[in-house]
Amino acid sequence: MSDETRCVRFFGGPLDGRVQELGDAEPVPGTVIRHIHLHAGPKIETRYELGLTEDGWEYRVAAPSRSEAEPDGIRES
Repeated sequence: MSDETRCVRFFGGPLDGRVQELGDAEPVPGTVIRHIHLHAGPKIETRYELGLTEDGWEYRVAAPSRSEAEPDGIRES
């Protein structure tokens, strides 16, 4: 396996443009990771979903889960 197939590129969010190695475990499309950015303000959490395209592996910003979109069970109309 070439070095390029063992790398993943991030699209969107605070990690946009970053390229990193996948590691030793076999990558699984659909895997979701969380990136938590801590700074002087509130904590910012970004979820990325792993996918495989013809250009290689990529993490794209994932849509918020239903529980994240509707905190405390309150739905927006």
